[in-house]
Amino acid sequence: MNSSDRTPADLLRSALSADPARPLVTFYDDATGERVELSVATFANWVAKTANLLQGDLSAEPGDRLALLLPAHWQSAVWLLACSSVGVVADVQGDPATADLVVTGPDTLERARACRGERVALALRPLGGRFPQAPEGFADYAVEVPSQG
Repeated sequence: MNSSDRTPADLLRSALSADPARPLVTFYDDATGERVELSVATFANWVAKTANLLQGDLSAEPGDRLALLLPAHWQSAVWLLACSSVGVVADVQGDPATADLVVTGPDTLERARACRGERVALALRPLGGRFPQAPEGFADYAVEVPSQG
């Protein structure tokens, strides 16, 4: 790491250039027994695709507020870094009614409906799996993110 590394995105870039194959995130879900280990390169890829989704399909701009209604999860970390990298303000457990867009898990869908802007839902299934059927009024993150460059 260099002394010029200041933002989370800078730190991720430094880790990527130093050793992209090393493990960066290990997530355990005690309720389901899920264990996910992401290398620096894999995590950076998820962050880049999510940042592209934010700027492209969701039309988010620097300064926009995103209500992040997700539990402690590896995908929450992806969204936090993606927001940071494009200048979107991630408001963890923020009020969807005052946010420009909302990202929610399955347990907070009703609360997220208060957002008048773009709405994205994460199933929080193992390996980033999709909903069996996307919730009405929400984009399914697992469907939308793979096609992002």
